[in-house]
Amino acid sequence: MSEESGKRDTGHGETGKAETGKAGGPGGTPRPRDPGTGSAGGPEPEALRFFGTTWVDHDHGYALRRAGVAAGSLAAAAAGCFVLRFAYQGLEIAKVGSFVNLLVVVVFAVCSAIAFRRTWESYGKRLDPQTQQSLRSMLAIGFIGMLLAYFFRSLTEAPGEKLRRAEYETARTQYERRTSRRTRNPAARSSQRKRKR
Repeated sequence: MSEESGKRDTGHGETGKAETGKAGGPGGTPRPRDPGTGSAGGPEPEALRFFGTTWVDHDHGYALRRAGVAAGSLAAAAAGCFVLRFAYQGLEIAKVGSFVNLLVVVVFAVCSAIAFRRTWESYGKRLDPQTQQSLRSMLAIGFIGMLLAYFFRSLTEAPGEKLRRAEYETARTQYERRTSRRTRNPAARSSQRKRKR
């Protein structure tokens, strides 16, 4: 591992020497960040909620974290379904009419489907923050879709890991290229400077 790996946040509370920010939670809008702006030793990986930077090397309880967040998101989704069921029963008791009951079901189903899709897409690419802000109310209504997207993604990786890894590796490649250019053949540079003098 390189020198910067020793400075990374392992998710135990300390963030290392470079604050990486929070991103990748269920339904949370990832905060745009340039992974190439790290410490002097090179780019730093971006931390993921509940995982820190354990996704880089899959260490410090990465597998247990994935199992924990998968179980937690599924349990939260199940609890949300029970809450909606009680709310629906309340509408039936109030006898608001079959049309209103159907409308409520359709609204929650559509919002949950949109929330699932938007959350799933956010794990593979950066979404427009303004668009996410405009859909905030709809995503809140469809919270069950967000939780289910988080659960299914946790079965294969830390949610958002693929995107952060691609950005981190790109930043490291660019950093190594810049470093190699600066350090390439320093003897030839010094000789050219002497000739100019």
